[in-house]
Amino acid sequence: MKTFTHLLCVLILSIALFACNNAHFLKEEAYRNQVIQDFELKKQALPHGDLFAVFADSVLSVYEREALMFLYAYMPIGDVTDYPGDYYLENVRLSKQTRSEMPWGKEIPDEVFRHFVLPIRVNNENLDDSRRVFYGELKDRVKGLPMKEAILEVNHWCHEKVVYRPSDARTSSPLASVKTAYGRCGEESTFAVAALRSVGIPARQVYTPRWAHTDDNHAWVEAWADGHWYFFGACEPEPVLNLGWFNAPASRGMLMHTKVFGRYNGPEEMMLETPNYTEINVTENYAPTAKASVTVRDKNGQPVAGARVDFKVYNYAEFYTVATKYTDANGQVSLTAGKGDMLVWASDKGTFGFSKLSFDKQPELTLTLDKKEGDIFEEDIDIVPPVENPILPEVTPEQRAENDRRMVQEDSIRNAYVATFPTVEQADSIVSCLKGKLSSFAGKALASFLLDSRGNHDVLVRFLNEADRQGKLMKGAALLSILTKKDLRDVRYEVLIDHLLNTKDVDTYLYDCVIPPFHCMDASTEYVYDILAPRASTEALTPYKSFFQSKFSEAEMDTFRTRPQALVEWVNRNITIDEENNFQRIPISPEGVWRAKVADSYSRDLFFVALARSMNIGADIRSTDGRVRYVSWPENRWGSEFMEVDFDKQEAVEASRGIYHFYEGDKAIARDDKRVKYYSKFTISRLQEGRPELISYEEQDPRLRNMGVLDAGYYLLVTGTRLADGGVLARISSFVLPAQKDEFKPVATKVPYHLRESGEKVAVIGNFNSESLFTPVERIGEKVMPLARQSILQTCGRGYFVVAVLGAGQEPTNHALKDIAALGNDFEQWGRKMVFLFPSEEQYKKFNAAEFKGLPSTITYGIDTDDSIRKGIVQAMNLNNSILPVFIIADTFNRVVFVSQGYTIGLGEQLMKVVHGL
Repeated sequence: MKTFTHLLCVLILSIALFACNNAHFLKEEAYRNQVIQDFELKKQALPHGDLFAVFADSVLSVYEREALMFLYAYMPIGDVTDYPGDYYLENVRLSKQTRSEMPWGKEIPDEVFRHFVLPIRVNNENLDDSRRVFYGELKDRVKGLPMKEAILEVNHWCHEKVVYRPSDARTSSPLASVKTAYGRCGEESTFAVAALRSVGIPARQVYTPRWAHTDDNHAWVEAWADGHWYFFGACEPEPVLNLGWFNAPASRGMLMHTKVFGRYNGPEEMMLETPNYTEINVTENYAPTAKASVTVRDKNGQPVAGARVDFKVYNYAEFYTVATKYTDANGQVSLTAGKGDMLVWASDKGTFGFSKLSFDKQPELTLTLDKKEGDIFEEDIDIVPPVENPILPEVTPEQRAENDRRMVQEDSIRNAYVATFPTVEQADSIVSCLKGKLSSFAGKALASFLLDSRGNHDVLVRFLNEADRQGKLMKGAALLSILTKKDLRDVRYEVLIDHLLNTKDVDTYLYDCVIPPFHCMDASTEYVYDILAPRASTEALTPYKSFFQSKFSEAEMDTFRTRPQALVEWVNRNITIDEENNFQRIPISPEGVWRAKVADSYSRDLFFVALARSMNIGADIRSTDGRVRYVSWPENRWGSEFMEVDFDKQEAVEASRGIYHFYEGDKAIARDDKRVKYYSKFTISRLQEGRPELISYEEQDPRLRNMGVLDAGYYLLVTGTRLADGGVLARISSFVLPAQKDEFKPVATKVPYHLRESGEKVAVIGNFNSESLFTPVERIGEKVMPLARQSILQTCGRGYFVVAVLGAGQEPTNHALKDIAALGNDFEQWGRKMVFLFPSEEQYKKFNAAEFKGLPSTITYGIDTDDSIRKGIVQAMNLNNSILPVFIIADTFNRVVFVSQGYTIGLGEQLMKVVHGL
């Protein structure tokens, strides 16, 4: 009997194990069939390189095979080519393990788990092993908590690791952000989403592509718990969910959205479905909304099917596309957005039309495609953003105090890690130990690179030691000098050593020229930037040069060097363009393009530049407009020239250039006219195929003034004046820029430029007691010295002054201080006092003025004792009680003439505009 019972138990267990092993990941049959179909299409699109080898593993369970199929069906091409199948299999197994071990695993619906836990990619970051690493750190910390408490706890852990600091557009991976200990909002939210998913909590990154009431954008996190989505600021812990510094600006948002991995059929409004992701509209989670429909017609009044409709928000002096839709058979599209104004731009086959759409007033809009290339037009547009109406959850004083206590503790944990980074003395010592000969410029630069590398300093030290041993120290220094600060923080040793050893050596003088402070820049240093540089745009750095040099014979490379156009032709013959399967344009690595022999056009361009540089052919991608160029050395002509690559044509050509000069009426606008400032007062876009494409410049580029040089073509000029309430007085106009006929006698095209003014006069808008007391502070080294309390009047004397209450380390405060620092000389000339206060001594200790170079010397720092000044401003001006920073301009007669609260870009200019009007 015992034997029979034992055999029965074994049989039941075997059946259970078999059933478990064959349990479906994709439980809905219809969805499963759709994934299988999409997976087969992906395999057909990528027939080369054995990219789907993981599916040949015979031990894969049904669950694992279906989960892998789901990932591979919808991941962008680069994720297929650049990461091995075993990497994705490990993540499938880890996510399944987490779901079984975490108490909330069984509560999560399959669809929610599939789209918001399993996927690895969040944004355009490099993929890494964060799921495994983060789970090891977090599982015991959150295991016994309710789901909402676990979300809050994960965010506290994130704050221990990372705080906000702005940086360039490339998104660091989650582990790289931890290594660096800071990141911009897109990196913080990518990191926090990865952390939540690592413990099985569904999470997604939410973006407002652009704010409506001020410049810039923002990203944060939504996490799912108990059937609902909740939001919070990544790495910015609050006592409760649905609370962040951005509640108020989000209530004025025109559009908030998120990209969901794969085909998604959730309850939210679908904005766009691509082969990689489904873009959904989540604006209703934050702001009152209205739905509007747009009908597109041709000049004959007939509806246009398939027309592209771009919904645009004014931001950084351009109308930026926040949503794109295509018209149906009736020529119609619709969008739900915040109750403010957008510009709607429709285009089809080179024709276009545009109009303002007020979502709170216009449920319908008809657009006529009545313009074509070369048409000259000018139109004034008044933009009104939504009104502020934040909904704030209740926080008790006890909750706030406990949250503040924890944040101080978390700061100390993170600061202890940051203290392991090299100091100035240590960096100088490391450089002094190198045996190779360095110029004084290079030595100082290397020490600064080590400081900038933060948690990645060990990689740089190893690289410099190897470069020194190889006798290539100056070349190594030059290589580091052309990397970004973010590169220094996450570049791998293998990348540096590949580009050091596999780029032809040149005169040490040239390497010295590109090392800050760029003391001997000349045309010959193009060699260093266009051959030695490992990056062409914002793609990840990879060690591709030795790889490509092994794939071609020296004779083949000589042919390409003699005639670079032959390399263009080789790329055309060997690389198939597929724009559909990389809709986000996440760069495919050069090696990945080689393996797949398939790429989107952007990755193809990167691949060409990598190939060219591997063969010592100078090449780049022009930052202003993304055009690919190579360096040519034509016969019977002195010097080199850049040739623009057009993969659709047989020969490269030199671009025809034109010169523009802004005029107001008959008068040329002066170079130093402060009304002419790119990204603040105006932008220029090239009109191609009926759509504007922004000309992107670095903010300090000298061309961002009253005149400049552009390719001959058809352009759109946008100018705008941002009003105090966030509204905009904009003007859009077109101009044609002809090519210069005689390069030795250039003639500038006169382009009308007009910046609309509001006619607003400075008015008294409230009262503030200038006898209010605060506690001035001094910082002596690391020690903070509170001084005797004094009044604003005592500090500032008679006349106007600025008072601010700041939130140290908070993103809105950081932006405000940077804006003021950018106009530091103007505030110095004004000469009046500015009193910058912090809510507590602990907050002041977190503030580092060195991060905001240029702040005027007229600032007095202090503590808002008993919170009295902030409360006085809030009550007098009827402001939100909990939002920082708060700025006012007032005088000693207690009159307030300016107030700003919360997140505002361009605050410095707003303050100076009022100052000039006093």
